[in-house]
Amino acid sequence: MTSPAQTVPVRPAAAPWSELRHKLDEDRLFNNMRGTPYYHDARYEQFSAQEYARRYAALRAKMREQRLDCAIVPGGPHHWSFGGGMLWLTGHWEWHAIANYVVVPLEGEPTLIYSMGGTHAEAVRRETAAALSDVRSSRGGRFAEVMVERIRELGLESGRIGLLEVDPRFGDYLPVNQFEVLTRSLPQAQWVFTRGWMHELLAVHSEEELDCIRVAGRLCARAMEALVQRARPGVTEAQLRAAAAHAMLEGGGDVDFIILSSTPMAEPALIFGSPRPSGRVLCEGDMILMELAAGYRGYTAQIGSPICVGKPTAAVQRFWDDIALPGFERIVAEVAPGRPVEAMRSAGRFFRENGAQSRPIHVHGIDLISSGPHVFADRVDVETFTEVLRPGMVLVVEPNPCTADGSLGMFFGHTFIVTPTGRECVTPFPWKLAVAGS
Repeated sequence: MTSPAQTVPVRPAAAPWSELRHKLDEDRLFNNMRGTPYYHDARYEQFSAQEYARRYAALRAKMREQRLDCAIVPGGPHHWSFGGGMLWLTGHWEWHAIANYVVVPLEGEPTLIYSMGGTHAEAVRRETAAALSDVRSSRGGRFAEVMVERIRELGLESGRIGLLEVDPRFGDYLPVNQFEVLTRSLPQAQWVFTRGWMHELLAVHSEEELDCIRVAGRLCARAMEALVQRARPGVTEAQLRAAAAHAMLEGGGDVDFIILSSTPMAEPALIFGSPRPSGRVLCEGDMILMELAAGYRGYTAQIGSPICVGKPTAAVQRFWDDIALPGFERIVAEVAPGRPVEAMRSAGRFFRENGAQSRPIHVHGIDLISSGPHVFADRVDVETFTEVLRPGMVLVVEPNPCTADGSLGMFFGHTFIVTPTGRECVTPFPWKLAVAGS
């Protein structure tokens, strides 16, 4: 009888290009292609070799702390991952599966296990060439089998193998079917579920990472400008969403999320945009609330600023002048190196002290996407390494003050880099009520 450890095949050899080029209609050969001339002249922005070396060294330092021989680092397409550690280690963002994975040995070459084969995989090899040289197809979603194949090649069948989260926010790991293949095929391995590694490694960003966040911030501003230009009576919320998305994509970025909704200023019934912009048609006298997040090479920035369709009513202008803007500015004043995160929470008491209220969240961090520290009206959620602000940390200051009766709110948020001397706002859109023409 064949034992479970013998059921996973070895990596199939690729056909030489001289043979493959005449047999592209043979599925097995096509999906296992490597070393073709396809996409040889593609051009992708790449992080430097030094930057990738820094990242792998940082991850391996964590592995040594936990006595791991190997780590399996996933990344998924949804907001709470947005590529995760897989993207951080390779430069690749993927939407074809729950997650793609990087197998990282303590010593030796890392391997990206990519969902697709064939020409898809060849393109990804070009895209990730600055980070690693070994990109393997999942062979139709058999991710775990390919992981086992690589772990055996490394001679780590009996090693301590770490599993990082696909979704660190909700604590989700790789699917159970994949874990079952791993444990069945490598019965001598010891499996370690790590927690929060990627956030810790990304809490303070490198200069190359910060440059990407600056680009993402500019894309956020472009999206806001597109909303102001598009917002007119007769336009739907869905069309506004399309305008914002186009601005991000046209600028070479990605859409992380677009939260958007509208309400009459004279009879408001809205405190925050909708994650599902609807077919509601804008009218003169409406106000649009939104929160936008743009991505650039996996790094995101966020923004939100009310837009009035026509002249603001007196009540809306007063709430902006007396509550929304000054409360925001008080929190921003606490964004500086050496300042405790608690100081931003204290500054947020402004809203209650001035007869208003707010949504609970006032500030959050960004690693690749929304992350800690979190500043709420009634508490802060911080890790030991984020209790005090340090240069290279990124924050979204986003208080959402609301009227005392809960009928009107104004989400107002910008993204900031903590610098050695203070802060840098990377979302260059005016801090004022925007007014769209009739």
